Formats: sequence, C-alpha cells, structure tokens
Amino acid sequence: MKEKERISDITWKKWGPYVSNREWGLVREDYSADGDAWNYTTHDTAEAKAYRWGEEGICGICDDLQKLVFSFGFWNKKDKIVKERFFGLTNGQGNHGEDVKEYYYYLDSTPTHSYMKMLYKYPQNTFPYEDLIKTNTERSKQDPEYELIDTGIFDNNEYFDIFIEYAKADSQDILIQLTIVNKSEKKVPLVILPTLWFRNTWRWGYDDYMPCMNSDGVNAVKIQHKDLEIKNFYAEYSEQSLFCDNETNNEKLYQCPNQRDYTKDGINDFIINGNLPSVNPRNIGTKAACLINEHFNPKEEKVFKFRLTDKDLSKPFSGFDEIFSQRQQEADEFYKEIQDGIKTEDEKLVQRQAFAGMLWSKMFYHYNVEKWLKGDPAQPQPPKSRDKIRNFQWKHLNNEHIISMPDKWEYPWYATWDLAFHTISFSLIDPDFAKHQLKLFLFEWYMHPNGQLPAYEWDFNDVNPPVHAWAVFRVFKIDEYLKGKPDLPFLESAFQKLLMNFTWWVNKKDNNGNNIFEGGFLGLDNIGVFDRNTPLPDGEHLEQSDGTSWMAMFALNMMRIALELALYNKVYEEMAIKFFEHFLAIANSLANMGDECFSLWDDEDEFFYDALSFGEKDHMYLKIRTIVGLIPMFAVEIIDDEMIENLPNFKKRMQWVLENKPELAALVSHWEVKGEDSKHLLSLLRGHRLKRLLHRMLNPEEFLSDFGVRALSKEYEKNPFSLHLNGKDYTVKYTPAESDSLLFGGNSNWRGPVWFPINFLIIESLQRFFFYYSPDFLVECPTGSGNYLNLDQIADELSKRLSSIFLKDKEGNRPFNGQYPRFQTDPDFKDYIIFYEYFHGDNGRGVGASHQTGWTGLIAKILMPRFSKKKIAESETEMPDQKK
Repeated sequence: MKEKERISDITWKKWGPYVSNREWGLVREDYSADGDAWNYTTHDTAEAKAYRWGEEGICGICDDLQKLVFSFGFWNKKDKIVKERFFGLTNGQGNHGEDVKEYYYYLDSTPTHSYMKMLYKYPQNTFPYEDLIKTNTERSKQDPEYELIDTGIFDNNEYFDIFIEYAKADSQDILIQLTIVNKSEKKVPLVILPTLWFRNTWRWGYDDYMPCMNSDGVNAVKIQHKDLEIKNFYAEYSEQSLFCDNETNNEKLYQCPNQRDYTKDGINDFIINGNLPSVNPRNIGTKAACLINEHFNPKEEKVFKFRLTDKDLSKPFSGFDEIFSQRQQEADEFYKEIQDGIKTEDEKLVQRQAFAGMLWSKMFYHYNVEKWLKGDPAQPQPPKSRDKIRNFQWKHLNNEHIISMPDKWEYPWYATWDLAFHTISFSLIDPDFAKHQLKLFLFEWYMHPNGQLPAYEWDFNDVNPPVHAWAVFRVFKIDEYLKGKPDLPFLESAFQKLLMNFTWWVNKKDNNGNNIFEGGFLGLDNIGVFDRNTPLPDGEHLEQSDGTSWMAMFALNMMRIALELALYNKVYEEMAIKFFEHFLAIANSLANMGDECFSLWDDEDEFFYDALSFGEKDHMYLKIRTIVGLIPMFAVEIIDDEMIENLPNFKKRMQWVLENKPELAALVSHWEVKGEDSKHLLSLLRGHRLKRLLHRMLNPEEFLSDFGVRALSKEYEKNPFSLHLNGKDYTVKYTPAESDSLLFGGNSNWRGPVWFPINFLIIESLQRFFFYYSPDFLVECPTGSGNYLNLDQIADELSKRLSSIFLKDKEGNRPFNGQYPRFQTDPDFKDYIIFYEYFHGDNGRGVGASHQTGWTGLIAKILMPRFSKKKIAESETEMPDQKK
C-alpha cells in the first residue's frame, strides 16, 4: 500500500509522535492555590512526579489516547540525571521568556507516520543546567539570550548525533532504529535507555485498573493492557530490563509516604546512583527500560534496533532493514509527487522539513477543566481559591484528541488562531486531518456555549483574530482541488457552528454597538501603545482598526461560504445576504464612527490607525504605523457574474441594497465596476487606498524588510512614537527581534519582527486583489525606485523574501541561523532547518520559540509551485463543475 492510499485509513494513525516535549510547567498540571504553573511542576521535579494529563519524552511515540508511551533516555555518565526530557528555561528564568535550550531537528515524516526521522544532538560533557539558568537570569531585556552553543558544550565536536527513526510494518507493528554517531575524537561512553511506560490513569479515583509490563527475557518486555493491541517490545541487544512504576516519589518531593515501592524515578536512580532497591527485582511494573551500555570509538557510528508490536515474534528483526527501506522509499515517492514542479533541491529540503516539523508537532492533548478545578476523588481537596482560578468559566471544556501544537516544548497546548494557519499547510498533504482539526474547535466540548472559541490553556477567554472561517473555506477549496469533489457536509457543519462564533463577536466585542470592534489581544499582543487587555484608566476605550478589519474579513468569509452552499441549497442565499449586509455595516463604521463621521482612515497620512474614544464625539488618532493599519487589506472577496446569476435571490437583494443605500455602496470598492472576466470586488479598500497602503508597506524605511513585511515601521527605530495621556508617557520603539519590554511578558515581540501568519495573509490578499484587477494595476516597488510591479508580482516578491529566510544565499548561509558561524558552515548543522516563531526584521535571524513550525510551516505552502497556487486560488471563485 502506498502512503497516499494509507492516509484515508485511520488505523495507520493510531500510533504517532503524539508525546509532548514538555509536560512540566503547564496550566493543566498546576494544582497550586495561586495558579503559579511554572513553579508548581518544574524540570527538577519532573523525573519524580507522575503527571495527571499527559506525558513528555525525547522523540517519543504513543497511541492516540496515550495509554502507552515509548521514548528514549540517554546518559553520558557525567550528567546529574538521565536525559529523558528536553531542558529549557521558564518564563521567569529567561531574559526573553521561556525557551528550550537543546538542539533537535525534525527531518522527515509521512502523514500516517509510517516513516519518521529526527535528530537530537546530545553533549558528551556535563550538561550546563545551572550555567544556562544563572547567565540568562542575570541578563537584561536588552541583552541577547544565552544559548546552549554559547556555553562551549559543542566545542571540539564533543557530542553525539542521535538519529531516531520509526517505520511501521503495519498499523500496530512499529520498527525503531537508533543511529548514534560519536562526533568527537575521543572514545566515550553512552548509556541508552529505550523506555516504555503507561500513562497513569489509575491514581485519580475514577478507574483503578492498572496495566503492567514484565520481563520476557533480557531483550524483551511483555505489555499487558486491556485496551491495547500492542503486546511486545523487543530489543536487538540489551544487558538487562529495568522496571519501576509511573508513580510519584512522594518521599522525595513532599516528604510523605510513597504509594508504591518503585516510583517513576526508579530507573534514573538506579542508573545515576547505582541504587538497586529503586527498581523492582521481580521485573514487573508500569514503566520499563532496556539497559544498553556502550562505548564509542572516535567518529564511530553504531545502529540499534527495536520493535514495538502486536505480534509474538521468534525472530523480531527478520526483514527489519527491508521494511525500513520500503517505508523510506514510499516517503520519497509521496513527497516527489507533492513537490512536483519545485525547482531546486534546497527548496525541496526546506519544504520537506517544514512538513516534518508540523507532523512531529501533533500531540495528544487532554484537559477536562471541571475535573481540574474540582480535583480528583483520590487526591487531596484543592484549596478554595481554585474555584475562581483561570479558566473557571470553561467548565464544559473536555479535550482528549490528537491536535496540532504550535511548539511541543514552548507551547505544548493548542492555540486556536495558530491552528487555523497550521491547517493550510496540512491540507496539502493530509486534507482530512486539516478538516478534522478545524471541526474539533467547533465541537460543543471545545466551543463555549456562548459561541466563543477557546484561545489556549493559559487563558481560554483570551481573544484571537477570527480566522477560523477563512481557514475552513481555504481548506475546503484545497481539498476540493486535490480530490476533485467538494466536501459539502464539512463546509455546512462548520458554517452552522461559525454562526455562533460570529454572533459572540458581535454581542461581546462591539463596545458601543457601532460595528467597531475592540478585540483585546487579537494575536498582536504588544504592537500598540497600550496593553489591549487592560482597561484604560479614565474610561477611554480603544477603537481598533485591526479588530474591525478582522470582523469585516470574517463577514466576507461567512458570505463566501454561504454563497458556496447556496449553489446546492438555496436556503443559504438568505445567509449570504445577511453577511453581505453585515460587511457593509462594518465598512460603514470603519469610515463613519458616530455623529461626527470620524473615520479610522486618516486622510492626512493616508493610513489606518487605531483611535482613542473619549465619548461619542471625541476621538483621537493613535498615529503609530503598525501592521494594524495593513489588516484592512485582508477583507477582500471576489464574486463572478456566473455565481450571481445562479443565485437570483441574493442578486435581487444585493441590487436593492446597493440602489437604495448608496451611502453603503460608496464605502467599498465599486461593485458595479467589473474586473477581468466579469468579476466583482468586495473590499474595504478602493484602488487609491490600496495603493497608499502599499506605498507605506513597500518602503524599506518603514515596513519592507529583505525578509518580509515588518510588524512595525522602522521609522520608530530612530524616532520612537511617544504619547502623553492622563499624566503618563507611553513610548513605542522599533525592536527588530527580542522584546525590550516587560509589559507583556514572555518572549514574543510584535514591535518590528517579521511574522509568517500576517505576511501570508498579505500575500494571499494581494493575489485576491490581482484576481480582480488587471495586470495593468501597478504599484511602485520599492518606493521611489521607479520599478513598477503588479499585485501578483508584489505577492511573489514577498514570497521570495520569506523563503529566503531558510534558503541558502549566495554565500551558502541561511539567514534564520543568525549570528552563529558554525550553524552556517558546519555540515553537521547547516542543512538542518529550525522553524522559529518569528524573525529579525532586519537580518532574518530566527527568534522566539525555536520549533513553532505550526504557523511558520506556512513556508511549505509558499514554496509550492506557482501554477498549483494559482489553480487553488482560482478555484475559490469558480463554480463547481456540475453547476457550470
């Protein structure tokens, strides 16, 4: 069976890389009285504490309900602990927030995880835990981060390259290969611990069933679980099997009696301290590892083989190499078809690793808020203060699914607006998974009864840009293009739930009922002058250009979905009319706020700004040029005559509105003026305003970087924006990389860097405008150069700039690798791609979370051949074949 054929067989997705890279420090594992998640579970306590909601590991795999986990542990005989999890800094320890301090790379994966490969670089000398914490803690916001490579730990190549590969013989038969290379000139030892354990489901007071493992010889472990088909683990070679239980070591952590004799850290204690009583002499437990003691000669490479299977095998490694070779070949064939038309091998390498990063970042996510707040029957009663702790308004939320994560170390929880972007790239290789992810968040055990979508576990109430409808329709059209038929049940069911979400926005985020929206965080956490989540001191409120524009985009997305559905069911014409009129109302408000007809478009600067409202008739622009002013470009839709003629009720009502409410019709791009091929444009921008926005955006002294569009005008690097209000001074300065402000915490910075999601929407919007305008609609690019480009050419130019972050330049360097020459030149580093959270606005260096392949994985879509992108874009406005 080929990989393309396997994708529709969900049994092949039963097992995958669904294990978190970090479970400690998470909200769902925090049972403190004050919600101090980072300090309730820590890296230092992780080895001895059994988790409630999930598991962590290095390069781990598990089943889709995470009943059984497999991962690796390593010990270089110098570290204070076995390396069972990636180390990183908490939000309080890092001078730029939380950050993993390890080097690992996702190299390959198929959608069914029939073949997977990743690389971990493990130092041979004592891991500098204390040095990383101390040095970063001492540094200020103005200083760079102190990275693992800065410690000198990789000097003289004193580290191991550890390649971990998985290949499925079938859906319940998983071959595991470990290739370890001693990169140094020394003979060095290494302890290898392939480890299995059951997630602890028996200690909380709901189900006391306890599965078990026991030794089936030195090289085998017998697995017994009533809900799993997997029953054997084989090692090609092992000195002995070690057993303990996945139970908290209460004596170590809390100075109270243990509930079992052999606790979670038993194998670690045996390896590090030689403590024989810490492992079960009966060779039985809920956690087991095979012990492999090895010595590596200088530059030596060794291969180790294992098998996790539902079969009883007398020769478990017979045919092992052949199966691996076959799965690798099938992966190559799968991506060869996906990458048909991509010109260079370097582009193919980057795209394939982008897909790999996204696929490796799928994770089992489990969180029942009501149980978390109340505590478990078999555990101590939580303090009363937890009744109103974070997320107490989300007691309905009960998640237990495989979900695409932004970053399984930094953000091992979903973020709803991030996920919308994830699905665009996922749809190219596994559209069914992309559709399922979008539908998940519309289910009643995710979506709030009031219609709000959960943001992320740190605060489900937070507000992100409403891009879910956009993603639903984009994935729907890509899926239709790839499969040749529309999945109408998916589109219709998503639309029904999105109606609730749209209503929530209208009811909750329109402060004065005037269709001007104040969204709060909106995914742009510190781009403006104020903290958008904090009320202003004297009752002012912020009229947000971006919040309103996002809602205009939302209305057009809903209208377009309704039009698509109306081609099959005329009932949806009425919904299309509703959203058409709602879009016009929002456009009206953006141009005419209140009795004074105050517009968020500033005619003097020819740019959109937020405004402070001091009352019904008193407003003041916040004249700071940020991507907030570019977001009105995202509200754009094109409809052709053929669709309108097939929907007579929509046409009749639309014409009535345009004829009888000319004040509304005049606000948006001329509907009656047809573009190429009888297309009509709905947009917040007419041609003049679009050109004036692009005049700013394409100016290298403002938004245009060599690596994409910056989040803040570079003008504010030398001339920071300042505002004096109510006796207080506010300042915003262009900072191209790490944030220099403590106001918003964490490590994100929207004040200057290049962010992929916003750039992707800019590119897509320009392509949509081009689809309406002729190639003769030209814009000077860059400003003042005399070089005029059409909108499609500008979109392509931005795509090239984003791609250049990862691709080799003329000197063979990749800009994301930044200031470290070794990463640019060392063959053991330079072609391994890391997809960072965002990128330095001037030099393209990777910044923030180092494995946020999720939305930065949009590079996979950007690198797709132009003809494919064009076909998919065009298909959004074409009629279905059977309706033509």
